[in-house]
Amino acid sequence: MRFFPTAIIVRPLTAAAFGLAVIIAVPAPGFARGAPESFAELAEQISDAVVNITTSTVVASVTDNGGPVVPEGSPFEDFFRDFMDRNEDGNRRQRRGSALGSGFVISEDGYIVTNNHVIESADEILIEFFDGDELVAEVIGTDPNTDIALLKVESDEPLPFVPFGDSDEIRVGDWVMAMGNPLGQGFSVSAGIVSARGRALSGSYDDYIQTDAAINRGNSGGPLFNMDGEVVGVNTAILSPTGGSIGIGFAMSAAVVTGVVDQLEEFGETRRGWLGVRIQDVNEELAEALGLEETEGALVTDVPEGPAEDAGMKSGDVIVSFDGRDVADTRELVRRVGNTAVGKAVDIVVFRDGDMETLSVTLGRRETAEAVPAAVTAPEEEPAQEEVLGMSLQALNDDIREQMSLGDIEGILVAAVEEDSQAYEKGLRAGDIITEIGQQAVTQVSDVEERLEAAKEAGRKSLLLLVRRGDQPRFVALTIE
Repeated sequence: MRFFPTAIIVRPLTAAAFGLAVIIAVPAPGFARGAPESFAELAEQISDAVVNITTSTVVASVTDNGGPVVPEGSPFEDFFRDFMDRNEDGNRRQRRGSALGSGFVISEDGYIVTNNHVIESADEILIEFFDGDELVAEVIGTDPNTDIALLKVESDEPLPFVPFGDSDEIRVGDWVMAMGNPLGQGFSVSAGIVSARGRALSGSYDDYIQTDAAINRGNSGGPLFNMDGEVVGVNTAILSPTGGSIGIGFAMSAAVVTGVVDQLEEFGETRRGWLGVRIQDVNEELAEALGLEETEGALVTDVPEGPAEDAGMKSGDVIVSFDGRDVADTRELVRRVGNTAVGKAVDIVVFRDGDMETLSVTLGRRETAEAVPAAVTAPEEEPAQEEVLGMSLQALNDDIREQMSLGDIEGILVAAVEEDSQAYEKGLRAGDIITEIGQQAVTQVSDVEERLEAAKEAGRKSLLLLVRRGDQPRFVALTIE
């Protein structure tokens, strides 16, 4: 299966009926609403606020020096001269490409939401309204992370607009309606149900609503409505093995879009909160090794310079609550931190050494932090000495530090890993650096053996290792035999 933005191939659809059996079921009262008799009233209600978007982009600019050479006096000379359409200064005219998409008006003064990939790199953006009027739009701001863009048009009259709805309230099975400009055919409506919620495709902030309402090329940036005429999502992508629609479409939830749009309108860019930690999900083995009863929360693997370090957060902490709400996993934490205002002081509850601790963290700004280049670590070396848990381990020395550009990192080098060992199965490889075992720092191979014996004496079933590969740390739990 491949993910496509809503720019795909059209294929004819056919249908045939084979022995249709009709089964009438009586729904239990109060559990669901029946299918609407018609979507016509809803379509009429919102159609004036949905727009078609056409972009124009310079795709080539070629001079005389770059074109085909035609011999003087050739019968093709005039043909090529006309075909290349030269300007008076001898340069060929720039060719322009165009793209089609959809969008919707969110305010009477002309703010319009669409997908970033619809207008990316565009030189001119033309907005066509349902009544045929056209206006040129300017870009207010874009967010490639969520594929959202905010545009603005100037109009002498107030524009019809549609409100955002609460996408968190929508349920799997609820009716939804999509509207847009599929395949450049003009304004078109399709309807279906919510197939799933909370889908993630590839981004850190993904919160997609999955729907079987038909979404095709040109629907990108168009709205997904609930039955009250509120926008609950922005149609963005489809899942398909061929590029053709198979009824699996994705709309970025309004819960994400509204926050992005507010920031783009105010600042022209996003300003996401930043905690300053590297994290990983908690599985059953890690939970057992840490002494956690539930496989929930976000396990902190590294705390570089930043807000979390300033607040006293440590590697090995499990973040179980952020700003008064429980944390289920790393994806949820990333989204919630990103949606929190820069500079806000939040309480974070962490599980540390068997107890809960509350830290107060003042969030930084992710965009600023990401602009600072990360350190690059060199490839691993292969010296191998003492064998422990299927790994050949060696203490770090100055030569290894220099060869691997480790700086002042403390730990033990994994020189080799047996391919039939549990360590290999868990992803440990030669060149990894073990910095902690049992949430205590290690610098000698003897430290590993001591931690192993201590875990056995304590009755633990697994040993928790903090392993660093390059600048990416992660925890690994190895079962004690």
